[in-house]
Amino acid sequence: MSENDISIALVHHPVLNKKGETGSSAVTNLDIHDIARLARTYGLRKYYIVTPLEDQKGLVNTIIEHWTVNKGGKVNPDRKKALEIAEVVDSLEDIRKDLLNNGFDPVFVPTTAIYRENCKSFVEMKKIMSEEKKHYVLIFGTAWGLAEEVFGKSDYVLEPVKRNSDYNHLSVRTAAAIIIDRLLSDR
Repeated sequence: MSENDISIALVHHPVLNKKGETGSSAVTNLDIHDIARLARTYGLRKYYIVTPLEDQKGLVNTIIEHWTVNKGGKVNPDRKKALEIAEVVDSLEDIRKDLLNNGFDPVFVPTTAIYRENCKSFVEMKKIMSEEKKHYVLIFGTAWGLAEEVFGKSDYVLEPVKRNSDYNHLSVRTAAAIIIDRLLSDR
């Protein structure tokens, strides 16, 4: 398995709010930049930002274009290179279609901060990814986590990041970095 067999999806819909209701969350500038840099550093194929909200898609596209097409890319070529693999889409189904159209057989692997039945450990998932020649999409949720429907349409679920305290609220950028490193490092 090469790193190019992996993409990241940052989901802003469908996610849970603090009441446990399904809805949407706002896109943040830091997530766009930092996760793009993470994905590029680890050689991932694509970074999808998932939101069906037109104003949010407009914001994401404005930020990406600033750094890839407009002046930002000339000022900071490293940021340009990272954001060239970012793309905003309406849904996870759009990701599936994009990958299928490009000759990839996608496997959806959502992440979670709460242990669920049948979660795969990092060791198990690394083994699966090395044995199955498919394209893996690691799915990260914003707000209070991914809505249940995401798990119902997925192939595997990755275990939560283990912690040394009862505090359980990593930023999605931090969780993504830990998870990508655990899955792709030689340690």
